[in-house]
Amino acid sequence: MSFDPFDRPSRRSLLALAAATGALASLPAFTATAAPRRPDSAPTIDGGSRQELWWQAPADDHSMIEQGLPVGNGRIGALASNDPGRELLLITDATMWTGGLNDSLDGDGQFPYDREHFGSLTLLARLAVDIPDHDLSAVSRYRRALDLTRGVVTTSYVRSGVTYERQVFASRPDDAIVVHFTQSGGGRYTGTLTLEGTHGETTAGASSFGGTFPGGLRYGAAVAAYGSGGRVSVSGSRISFTDCKDLTVVVSGGTNYAPDASHHYRDPSLDPEQLARTKVRAAASHSADTLLRSHVADYHSLFGKLDVSLGTSSGTQRSLDTWERVRARALDSAPDPELEAAYLQFGRYLMISGSRGSLPMGLQGLWLDGNDPDWMGDYHTDINIQMNYWMADRAGLSQCFDALTDYCVAQLPSWTELTRTLFNDSRNRYRNSSGKIAGWTVAISTNPHGGGGWWWHPAGNAWLCNTLWEHYEYTLSRSHLEKIYPLLKGACAFWEARLLPYTLADSGREVLIADSDWSPEQGPLDAKGITYAQELVWALFANFRTASAELGKDTGYAKTIAGLQERLYLPQVSPKTGWLEEWMSPDNLGETTHRHLSPLIGLFPGDRIRPDGSTPSDIVDGATALLTARGMNSFGWANAWRSLCWSRLKNAEKAYQLVATNLHPSTDGSNGTAFNLFDIYEVEQGRGIFQIDANFGTPAAMIEMLLYSRPGHLELLPALPDAWAESGSITGVGVRGGFVVDLSWRDGKPTEARVRSVGGRTTTVEFAGSSRTVSLKPGGSVTLKDFAR
Repeated sequence: MSFDPFDRPSRRSLLALAAATGALASLPAFTATAAPRRPDSAPTIDGGSRQELWWQAPADDHSMIEQGLPVGNGRIGALASNDPGRELLLITDATMWTGGLNDSLDGDGQFPYDREHFGSLTLLARLAVDIPDHDLSAVSRYRRALDLTRGVVTTSYVRSGVTYERQVFASRPDDAIVVHFTQSGGGRYTGTLTLEGTHGETTAGASSFGGTFPGGLRYGAAVAAYGSGGRVSVSGSRISFTDCKDLTVVVSGGTNYAPDASHHYRDPSLDPEQLARTKVRAAASHSADTLLRSHVADYHSLFGKLDVSLGTSSGTQRSLDTWERVRARALDSAPDPELEAAYLQFGRYLMISGSRGSLPMGLQGLWLDGNDPDWMGDYHTDINIQMNYWMADRAGLSQCFDALTDYCVAQLPSWTELTRTLFNDSRNRYRNSSGKIAGWTVAISTNPHGGGGWWWHPAGNAWLCNTLWEHYEYTLSRSHLEKIYPLLKGACAFWEARLLPYTLADSGREVLIADSDWSPEQGPLDAKGITYAQELVWALFANFRTASAELGKDTGYAKTIAGLQERLYLPQVSPKTGWLEEWMSPDNLGETTHRHLSPLIGLFPGDRIRPDGSTPSDIVDGATALLTARGMNSFGWANAWRSLCWSRLKNAEKAYQLVATNLHPSTDGSNGTAFNLFDIYEVEQGRGIFQIDANFGTPAAMIEMLLYSRPGHLELLPALPDAWAESGSITGVGVRGGFVVDLSWRDGKPTEARVRSVGGRTTTVEFAGSSRTVSLKPGGSVTLKDFAR
């Protein structure tokens, strides 16, 4: 059957698309599940102190986003205060969004962008456990820790000669958050716990509540508590516990969000409050030890896929708590390789905790301290959501990528319909000059309800598709490729309708350029042929052609796309600045040190621009000059992107310098790392906000410094900095082309590299200009040694 990209879909075809993509999307809602399989014993885990972050003070209730410790099971999460006398948990669900489809435009042809229409991620609940006689001033030897190997937050302290301890974890098998209080020495717990909503809900009792947003989303949460040696009872709106030797609190909750456009992303049959009650009753029927074993076995099955050592820290560094180490590292600038490795692993902890079985992570991931996050905590499609997932495949967490895939698949019917009906609105400065419309695109901001916010972002469809495609390059999963194929094909159709012919003045050659667009987030609002769009579309077309060949689909249309790709204009170097041009102009039309690296997208995350001789040297030099001009000090996510680009250019020290900059402690809202290691984005002097992308982008940069890959090519230690050169190792690194690598080194030279196939068959392994060809059957492996330099 032929494919005409300009056929306007009927409502029937759009509903069919919604049904088809809904069937492909495996993104589950908050739903009833079978009882989990319980492990017979706890897994043997030896993480040691290098896999533990610890602090000597609890979080202030008023600074939870900078000080609270995060837990999460991929869907439901919380920030924990760990205060001895008042454990506060700020609980979130990834689907707890206000707003709706937002399918009308403002007077300028762009989308409304507010909490009412577009919506916002918000808190689900607040859980407080008050123990009146355990105030911080009354205890000694306070310590709290995050065990990265087990995914557990632990608090301990001494009061009146008794050692008290509590554990907080978010269990995926039981779909609940658990707080377990114990003691040794004859102590008792007496106090109250309260579960409250954050949207003015009226609760009938102490154990649960529910509510409904104006957009129709229903939500609910429930709590249960049980202990030994004392009494637990309901007292008005609170649960009281008296003289308990130990106490276990279980909380769960969620919404009736469903990844189905044909039902407006709702499951009207689901009662979230009742389901939450069912889940906490089921979990509370087991001991806390059983719940913990189930959680650790599940969590460590992912966390244990990668291990990393970047060298040995000093005894003095090891003696400091985590916040003291962050500050000490900034004061004396001495590398702290174990802290840096732990920061990488903290990013993996956040990924496992924030991206499994629900919506993907937006600007703040799964963690909030209120109902008014900046930019609504949304999905920014001009860098942020993509950066959130650069780390996943590299860091052995390919399963965590699925949340992004399933989100895009589920949103496709709505994105397609909004593009068809709204994009060519006469008020939209980004509309297609051709008058044609096909396929789909997105706005700069997207929500879970199928809608967009802020301005149209025409090239955003290509960047999302290229991100989804790269996941295929790592996994070679045919089922994933079949899932994303409609997205790739629809994005190509959009660009076939959008590209414009343009005659180059110097050669008279006719090329294709992108219609009016904005190079995020600066310069002219409606420039044609911006480098950002040209590079993204070039890669989109290449990826679609490969996908078409792999699946044996649309061979005729793939030839059409190949013809378009061949005619695409690709950026030149400005004779005025010596930089790779951001616009089709020799002039710099924006801010020299701007945070975005939009014109360098062909360097990273793309790799059309390579410093290996395959790219004209003037293009590589122009990219290097532009990256240099952008500077070495920006926001956390911008520094991470810079580090990745310098790594691609094999400049190890600049790549490392930017990692170190992101580890600089944030004070008074400045850019840098907060008390709890969250990355802080300075929005104005004296005020910073948590934005999670740097917590993923920086670890991605660290891994890229150790291993660079593209299908058929793997380079060892391409940008190894002096700080890590003495000795180190990393195991479980994902490699494009379908491989996993374990690597160790000493004195800046690889000592051993083990290459395992997860579907890939042939790749070259390179170090310092010498290369070896590796051929493997899927599941096979080979160990390489004796690297010449």
